Amino acid sequence: MTKRLFAECLGTFWLVFGGCGSAVLAASFPEVGIGLLGVSLAFGLTVLTMAYAVGGISGGHFNPAVSVGLLFAGRFPAKDVLPYIAAQVLGAVIASGALYLIASGKAGFSLADGFASNGYGEHSPGGYSLTAALVAEVLLTFMFLMIILGATGKSVPPGFAPIAIGLALTLIHLISIPVTNTSVNPARSTGPALFVGGWALQQLWLFWVAPLVGAALAGMAHLALFEERAPTIDNTAIPAE
Repeated sequence: MTKRLFAECLGTFWLVFGGCGSAVLAASFPEVGIGLLGVSLAFGLTVLTMAYAVGGISGGHFNPAVSVGLLFAGRFPAKDVLPYIAAQVLGAVIASGALYLIASGKAGFSLADGFASNGYGEHSPGGYSLTAALVAEVLLTFMFLMIILGATGKSVPPGFAPIAIGLALTLIHLISIPVTNTSVNPARSTGPALFVGGWALQQLWLFWVAPLVGAALAGMAHLALFEERAPTIDNTAIPAE
């Protein structure tokens, strides 16, 4: 378990440092900024690379919503959910601290710029409402978990799941950065919010509730619709002794 938790902490660290770091340090860098497309790709690449690096140790969740979705799909034990979430949040907070140390070394840096925090209303990049943010986060987390559960199924050739999952996260960011700055991951939301404080912490509840609800719905839906079940034994066909 110690190795698994360290792998989850490390993987989430890389996701938050790489994804949020691209947004804070490189998105609008003068003349050569990577923009929305680059930030979206950065988030996808963090998951893809760490899934190959440590996914074989911990399963490569790096996200409380993924752990909860796998729980509801019957693929993850309930006793491991809280330790995994704790490790993921710790990795996100450490990554945010490291990013702050780097970003604050530039003249003019201010946490008031958002520090890649997630938000709605006036703190949404595109000014989207609470309702829009809630629907987007639930729906996109639902689809993310459906892709994860499908790509890691027994009938799928092994070794390709990280590619599908990384590309899915890239697509999710391409859709929803303007809406919420994209969460679908409560740990990713928590790290930056702790440093920004104020409005970021006040709105953090949505970026826990919506992804966890979307993940739970996906887990239950996948279990009901697609998971293979053991055949039912017809006792009437067994002759009595």
